[in-house]
Amino acid sequence: MSASCCVNPRKSAFGAHAGENTRVLICGSLPGERSLAEQRYYAHPSNGFWRLLGAVLNCDLASMDYDRRIERTVAAGVGLWDVVKSAHRIGSLDAAIRDHVPNALGQFAASLPNLRAVAFNGRKAAAIGRGQVRADRFVLIDLPSSSAAYAAMPFAEKRARWLALRDFLS
Repeated sequence: MSASCCVNPRKSAFGAHAGENTRVLICGSLPGERSLAEQRYYAHPSNGFWRLLGAVLNCDLASMDYDRRIERTVAAGVGLWDVVKSAHRIGSLDAAIRDHVPNALGQFAASLPNLRAVAFNGRKAAAIGRGQVRADRFVLIDLPSSSAAYAAMPFAEKRARWLALRDFLS
């Protein structure tokens, strides 16, 4: 085992949450340290993901326990996954992702019979994921990152951009 493996360990994504009625698949890059520790998508309290998705679904996902959030999200026709299956990364920033192995996003998307759009949560997710999904079959949407580390855009503007997902859920 090399010394670099312990300094920069390989991290792996979670499985997808989706169902037959999934119409929108939201893809992040790779779970951050807090999410990996808790084995929950978007676990860090400063990440705005659950508030943004709650605005899309018109419900307060952020106040629900995690299992209920996932249940409500999937029932509303939204799936969650990551574009990276595994990678080396120190910390949680997307810019630190190295030597990534992609998830089989194109194959997974094609297996969802009602999927209409694939949305990428942040630039890194879009950069990795766009090449894996057929744009002629699904609408591809680049969303501003829900991460608090992406402070270049105010939350209200992020929310306005995320609300475009509603068009694919009705």
